[in-house]
Amino acid sequence: MRNVLLTGLVLTLLSACGQKAEEKKAVPPPALITVTQATKGDFEVVLETLGNLEVLADPKVGAEVAGRVTQVLARTGTRVKAGDLMAVIDAGDVALQNKADEAEARRIEALAKQQEKLAARQQSLMDQGFLSKNAGEDVAAQRAALAAQLDAARARADNSRRSFGKTRVLSPIDGVVEVQIVSPGDYVKVGDPLFNLVSPKKLRAHLPFAESFGPRLQQGQEVRLVSPLAPDKVFTSRIKDIRPGVVEGSRTLDVLVDLENDGSLRGGGTLNAAVIVSARAEALTVPEQSVVLRPAGKVVYVIAGADGQKKARQQPVKVGAKRGGRIEILEGLAGGETIALDGAGFLTDGAAIAIKEAAQANARVGAGKTAAGGKSEGK
Repeated sequence: MRNVLLTGLVLTLLSACGQKAEEKKAVPPPALITVTQATKGDFEVVLETLGNLEVLADPKVGAEVAGRVTQVLARTGTRVKAGDLMAVIDAGDVALQNKADEAEARRIEALAKQQEKLAARQQSLMDQGFLSKNAGEDVAAQRAALAAQLDAARARADNSRRSFGKTRVLSPIDGVVEVQIVSPGDYVKVGDPLFNLVSPKKLRAHLPFAESFGPRLQQGQEVRLVSPLAPDKVFTSRIKDIRPGVVEGSRTLDVLVDLENDGSLRGGGTLNAAVIVSARAEALTVPEQSVVLRPAGKVVYVIAGADGQKKARQQPVKVGAKRGGRIEILEGLAGGETIALDGAGFLTDGAAIAIKEAAQANARVGAGKTAAGGKSEGK
């Protein structure tokens, strides 16, 4: 009988231990996460795109007189200033034409002077009654015709004199010779291209934006631009104009931005552009990974202590723009709350949590640096 009682007692104790073990197994361990702070700082809403650069001044220098090229002083890649001599065209034919035009002008001038004297004598005879009125009018008409011929001859002489000066091809702008088309010995006609020039000082950026961004874009908005040719420089400008139509094919808006080039940019190059749509001071932001989607909408998990145990409390939030890994919180937080960072996507409301202390410190430092930057991106 005693053995039976001992056996029953042992079985009872073993059963109780098994139940306690099962109860221990039923309690899930705390979720291991890192945390950060909801911080406030200056906040800019921007629209970003990839654009390209166009040279505003790229004149094609052509021949203004016909003749054979005798000298070429500017080659591809040569830097020139406005007024620099680039090429010389043989001036022989132009000089001869100018001499002929000036000689013709002098001949007609002599005839005109003679006609003036004749008109004066005819007028005297008309006054004395020795000459009819019709004869006097004929002389006056001839005098007027010669005067008109003299004006035309002088204009031709001036034009040929100017053409003589055009045999020296001068640079119209400060720039660089992009293409040298002509060579010594070439015969050129009026209008034939000689050089292609580019002036890299003034550039225009073409920035494509989706049609949906149209209501948020307007002239005068600040633009920041970064080029792969100068990754450490940020160029600032403002929207010069927005083309009225939509680009066919890409269905985008063409936003134009003019900027001064310090020599580091090149026409045809690409650049990253950010248009500052709006700026707000003391905006509340959190890391993007802290915001997760739940049946209640977008939420963050605020860390709170209860009964000596840290727990995650689900807090619905209304979000705004985002950039650089941070997102603006419009409603739901006041600022300064400790919220879940790494591991937030695996939490539920009221879940017990354990914090990685080292990671927590790093996360807070990173959050502080990001908040100091105070920039965001419009979506």
